Amino acid sequence: MESQANPRAADLARRTEEFVRTEIFPLEAGLHHGALADTELNRLRRKAKEQRLWAPQLPADLGGQGLDLCEAAGVLEAAGLSLLGPLALGCAAPDEGNAHLLHRAGSAAQKAAYLSPLAAGEIRSTFCMTEPAPGAGSDPTMMRTRAVRGGGGWTLDGDKWFATGAAGARFAIVAAVSDPEAPPKRGITLFIVETGTPGFEIEREIQLLGGATPGGHCKIRLRSCRVSEGAVLGAPGEGFRLMQERLGPARLTHCMRWLGAARRSLEISARRATERAAFGKPLAEHQAVEWMLADSAIDIHASRALVAEAAAKIARGGEARVETSICKVFVAEAVNRVIDRAIQICGALGLTTDLPLAHFYQEARAFRIYDGPSEVHRMVIARSVLRGELHKV
Repeated sequence: MESQANPRAADLARRTEEFVRTEIFPLEAGLHHGALADTELNRLRRKAKEQRLWAPQLPADLGGQGLDLCEAAGVLEAAGLSLLGPLALGCAAPDEGNAHLLHRAGSAAQKAAYLSPLAAGEIRSTFCMTEPAPGAGSDPTMMRTRAVRGGGGWTLDGDKWFATGAAGARFAIVAAVSDPEAPPKRGITLFIVETGTPGFEIEREIQLLGGATPGGHCKIRLRSCRVSEGAVLGAPGEGFRLMQERLGPARLTHCMRWLGAARRSLEISARRATERAAFGKPLAEHQAVEWMLADSAIDIHASRALVAEAAAKIARGGEARVETSICKVFVAEAVNRVIDRAIQICGALGLTTDLPLAHFYQEARAFRIYDGPSEVHRMVIARSVLRGELHKV
């Protein structure tokens, strides 16, 4: 991968891994990653900045390390060795994707007000696209939230849910239909809404499997929520395109981070297999265990190759919609397989919080659903095959 070919990126990945192992691993014992105290998190972030590890994916003028998507792969994988790593290193969702979007589409005023403090880790953000049924889930063309222009601004009305990090966030990027008569791909607009704006209400934090992230996963009510013309991100009608520009790279950065958890799961299970004996020999000498370890190594290796291919196409200016769909399906399912095998090899110990595997298992299950469920991405891939577009297969 590019991160391995580029000496600076490779060095940053090595130093990031050392930081995660020495500074973050000791904090995990008995601690669910969403419960890290602010004082401890701020200490880690200061240290990451001092060691020039902060925000590898952001430009240097925003305090980041200036890596492109290809170069960042190994660094984000190293950060993902712990569920706390991306949060401590300024490359966690949803802030990572929102910063990317603001950097690409924000006005000078929006960048000064929102991007700069977000990049510095001084504030948090959320992204409000998904809606409860019958609104938009995997199909954004079903969006029911409306934005009506008038009086020098816009009025937003609708419901959103699974807005990650919304509790305590400074602002939200909200998707709404601004032109119901236009085709869906040209009728959606994105708005920056400060969470203290009248009419923006966090109805509740949704309780779910895993999901213990700062700010939770929230249901949002928008009722006569007034924002100014300056709240439009990009231009009216560009929302669908901007969402795709955000979601494509974000799918890959999710894959990169989760590969860290998969690699650590394999390390833990391999170590356990050499230490634990049964039926007269170490587990590592039983073929059933050997094959599980081998299959996990294959899953990780193949996942890295798919990430590298999709990232390279985006770096060349390509859309890479099919490549990111292939990557998202394979990596999300591979990561779940690797973690599941690790728990199986570790046996009862794998079910305890003495190891991070149980937390990985809880959190990774959602990966097959968010940023597009596997079934939707398979639909995208199949349509490309039927059109004869996918590598001319």
